[in-house]
Amino acid sequence: MLIYKIADTATWNDALAAGAFEGSPDDIRDGFVHLSTAAQTPATLAKHFAARIDLVIAAVDPAALGAALQWEASRGGDLFPHVYGSLPIAAVRWWRPLSLGADGVHLLPPEFNQPATV
Repeated sequence: MLIYKIADTATWNDALAAGAFEGSPDDIRDGFVHLSTAAQTPATLAKHFAARIDLVIAAVDPAALGAALQWEASRGGDLFPHVYGSLPIAAVRWWRPLSLGADGVHLLPPEFNQPATV
């Protein structure tokens, strides 16, 4: 299973250069890096990133995060993955830019929701 981080392209590029994602302004405010499961990702995109065109999605291997990964109740009581501390780029299996379909809904890449390959 993979979990997913959505970020703006500029912040993601900074993370790639630094070797770790320190968080978006919302992550920093909340004290952890917000991630979503595959099932949660479409609703996360719709609720927090509607119509944004400057985004990437990153697939993260939860096993590579160790104790920094916590599953906590959030939207609708659903358990969401949160990373306390930075998200190491070494834990990321792939990332892709996100685009919008004609209906204004983000198009997820073909790799989305596929088993992790290490």
